[in-house]
Order: sequence, then C-alpha cells, then structure tokens
Amino acid sequence: MAEVCDLYAQAGRLAEQGVHLVSTDEKTGMQALERLHPDLPPGPGRVQRREYEYRRHGTLCLTANLEVWCGWVIAPTLGPTRTEADFLAHVQQTVATDPSAGWVFVVDNLNTHQSESLVVWVAQRCGLEGDLGVKGKRGVLKSQPSRAAFLSDKGHRIRFVYTPKHTSWLNQVEIWFSILVRKLLRRASFTSVEGLKARVLAFIDYFNRTMAKPIRWLYSVEAQPGNGTG
Repeated sequence: MAEVCDLYAQAGRLAEQGVHLVSTDEKTGMQALERLHPDLPPGPGRVQRREYEYRRHGTLCLTANLEVWCGWVIAPTLGPTRTEADFLAHVQQTVATDPSAGWVFVVDNLNTHQSESLVVWVAQRCGLEGDLGVKGKRGVLKSQPSRAAFLSDKGHRIRFVYTPKHTSWLNQVEIWFSILVRKLLRRASFTSVEGLKARVLAFIDYFNRTMAKPIRWLYSVEAQPGNGTG
C-alpha cells in the first residue's frame, strides 16, 4: 500500500520525467440493456419512475487507464472477453501512444496481469536478453509469483505495481468506474453492444474534455480505507 500511495504522490514529478503512471483495471459485464418502455418523468411529489422490463443485447468488458497526474482516461479498449491476450493487447495499445516513454501500470493480482505473454513482450520492449525459462518448470516464467516479480522490477522501463489482495479501493481507476456507472450506465438504454461501445467512448471523450482532474488522494498507510476522494 505504501508503494502505491507513494507513486500517486509522485505522479506529477514522474510525468515531468517522461514516465506515465496509470491506474489500470477491467470493468466486466457491462450490459447493453434496452428498456422496453420510456421512463415516467418526475413531477410534484413524484420521483422519476422506471419500468422494469428490458431486452438484453449482450455485454462488454472495458479496460481503462487513468493517467494519475491529470485524471484523463487514456487508450481504453472494449471487447467481449477478458483474456490474457486481451490484456496484453490493451497494454500494447497503451504503450504505443508514447512508445519511448516509461510506463508504470498499477494493477491488481489477476492472473492475466502476470501472464507468460506479458513477460515475453515486456522483455522484448525493454531490450532484456537472456533465458526467461519455461512456464511451470523454471526461471522467470515458472510461476505467477516469479512472473510478477519480473514484471514489477523497478529497473524496467515498462513495469507493473500490484495492489495487495482485497484492496480494490487502492486502485484509482475504480473511482472513475463509479463515475461511469453514475453518469452513464445506471439509467441508460442501449439497443445494441455497438451502441453501448459508442456511448462509453463518447463519455470518455466528454469526461476528458470537461470533467477530468487529478484525484485528491488522501489515503496513506496510517489512514483508513475509503479516504481517496475525487
């Protein structure tokens, strides 16, 4: 926790040094629900009412990066699955926005965030030569802990910092996900997955232009959970 909080405090200085500090996670199971009847508007002494019937059109997974120093959401990806290949493609797309810069990704301990393919790609991009071993047998690739140790090496230009278990509140992008739910997803109606994707991307663009700002992060290792505020 101390490492993550220290990084958040240093985000501006890291940006000046050409290092992107991003908080990254997936929001799974975003449903494209089409409401079958319009909402009943509020009136004197009456709250807005919503019919319960809806039609399902599928789901999407959003993988988002919150750039900590400025609060922008950068290089989002949306797709039907959350696989090892999906996360690697997301990281590749993110780094491609500034390929020569340093990148620090704050992520949780999901196995796709510590995968064999991610280790191999980071080693290639950082110019790290040498035998990485064999998954399940030896070397860096042997196990999830050994891969996580490699990916979090502070000497790498592209590295990952892992939050402790059961500390989703420590990852700042979770705060932005709650904004997405309140402002867009909770009361919207979507006629297709494509419509959901378009609306999410449009909201991200709107958010970056009009709402984005650094999160006033008050949490420290001495404080209690939940003190990070937007």
